[in-house]
Amino acid sequence: MSTRFELNSTRREFVRVQTDIPVRYKFLSKEIDLGTDQIFEGTSNCLSGGGLLLYGRLPSLNWIPALLMSKIHLGINLLLPSSDEPVKALCACSWFEEIPEGSERCTMGLRFENIEKEKQDLILKYLIKAQMTK
Repeated sequence: MSTRFELNSTRREFVRVQTDIPVRYKFLSKEIDLGTDQIFEGTSNCLSGGGLLLYGRLPSLNWIPALLMSKIHLGINLLLPSSDEPVKALCACSWFEEIPEGSERCTMGLRFENIEKEKQDLILKYLIKAQMTK
């Protein structure tokens, strides 16, 4: 059984598709010195026009409150199979699933805070195509 820690609950305005997409991401903050500019690699198995489910490494569990209060954001590059260039977006963390003890990897629910309309359209086109091929 998994436990979820949510910041705010919003009604979904986009359809979600189960998929498997590589994601590169970086933690960003104007308020907190994170001490790293490392780029991490993770995966998303659930994507929508409004955000994604990211499974990846979290450098410090101490960052969770700052992530949920939007003091730390994530810059992401989605590597869609239908696009030659990565889809770039700035995301805020809405929730975390329970993190197994001793694990460095976790599941985060991310919402797009800043994404170009053309990039969001690429995601929506990918989602429509993915639904049609089911």
